[in-house]
Amino acid sequence: MAYTIDRLLEGANMEDADARTRKALADAGFGVLTEIDVKATMKKKIDKDMPGYKILGACNPNMAWEAIGLENKIGAMLPCNVILREVDGGIEVSAVDPVASMAGVGNDELSRVAGQVREMLAGVVAAV
Repeated sequence: MAYTIDRLLEGANMEDADARTRKALADAGFGVLTEIDVKATMKKKIDKDMPGYKILGACNPNMAWEAIGLENKIGAMLPCNVILREVDGGIEVSAVDPVASMAGVGNDELSRVAGQVREMLAGVVAAV
């Protein structure tokens, strides 16, 4: 089972992809709660070089509210991560597939919410 929703932004650089992704997230009602520059962190912590790689922790408050109301520990699996990584030819944008990540919870109502969020994130990735 695939666990991400992906799109290649051909010829894009990290700054452009970041701005486009944040706008698409905001347009869909998501805010970016966390940002991890993995490339910089790996260099600082273990002196390793790697291509650009960012993790944006995105959250739609209404959907998070609903999910937490259905499963009070689901916050351990939030926010929805979106990654930006440098690949040959551009930047790949990948969003977590919430249906895949929540499959093990075993809550049908949560699965319904995860399906709604998956559709929203697929729209975000397509709009980037």
